[in-house]
Amino acid sequence: MSTYLADKAEGLTVEGPSATFTYRRMGPQGGVPLVLLNRFRGTIDWWDPEFLDYLAADHDVIVFDNVGVGYTDGEPRDSLEGFAEGAIEFIDALGLAQADLLGWSLGGIVAQRVALRRPELVRKLIVAGSGPAGWVPGAPDFSEKVLGVMNKPDADRDDILYLFYPETEAARAAGLDHFDHISTRLAEGGPAISEVAAQGMLTAVGALLAVPFDQVVAELEAIKQPVLYANGLHDVMIPAHNSYVAVQHLDNATLVLYTGAGHAFLFQYAKAFTKQVADFLAA
Repeated sequence: MSTYLADKAEGLTVEGPSATFTYRRMGPQGGVPLVLLNRFRGTIDWWDPEFLDYLAADHDVIVFDNVGVGYTDGEPRDSLEGFAEGAIEFIDALGLAQADLLGWSLGGIVAQRVALRRPELVRKLIVAGSGPAGWVPGAPDFSEKVLGVMNKPDADRDDILYLFYPETEAARAAGLDHFDHISTRLAEGGPAISEVAAQGMLTAVGALLAVPFDQVVAELEAIKQPVLYANGLHDVMIPAHNSYVAVQHLDNATLVLYTGAGHAFLFQYAKAFTKQVADFLAA
C-alpha cells in the first residue's frame, strides 16, 4: 500500500468553456495556490507522489490535465497558445484570482506563455527542466535516439529512463525509485495520452523550434514576475544551456542546476528542489 498522501488525493472536476477538467488538490488551502503544468506525454498520474508530498507539506498544490489530455475531455490542442489557453481556462474555472505556476518540460514553456498572456493571474513562476519558447543559439539538436523515443506511442520504462535520467548507477537507481513511486497511480489504469494529443504536442514543439531568437528574447524581457529556473546538468531533452541563456534576459530570475541529474532532476532531488521552491515562493 502506498505511503504517500498524494496518492490519496481524489480526482475532482470543474467545468470550463471547452472541457471538463480533472484535477487533484492537496496541502493546506489558503494564500496563493501552486498550479503544476505537466510534461510532454504526461498526465496527472505521472507526477511523483513523493515530490507532491514535499510540495504540499505547506502549500496548496493543484495538478490537472489540460484540454484533451488524460482524464480531461475536449479537443486536444496543437500549439503553445492552445495549451496556454487551456491552462488559463482551468485556473479561471477554479475561480482563482492569482496562482503560482510550476511547469515541467513542455509545461514550463506553457507556464511562461500564461504569464505573458495573463500577467495579473501569475504571481511567481518555476520553470523546471525546460526553457524559453523558441530556438536558443548554441543549444545542441535533439539526438536521433531522443527523437525516436519522443515519437514512440508505447515508450517503455527503459525509454523513459534514458530521457529522464543520466546513464549512471546512482541516477538509474533514482529513476527506478520514481517508477516505484508512481506505480500505485499507474496500476489503477487511468487514461494515457492519446496519439492525437501526443501528435498535437509534437506539432507545437516543432513550431517552437522555428521561433527566431529575437522573438524569444522579447518575450523573456516581457516577463516581469520573479522566475526560478532549474535544470539537471545532463538533460538530453532540454539542455541546461537553454536555462542559462533564458535567465540572462529575465528581469528577476534565479538559476539552479543539479549535478548528476537530467530531465527528471525534480524527482531525483525531490527534497532539495522542493525546499528551493518553498524558499522562492516565500521570499
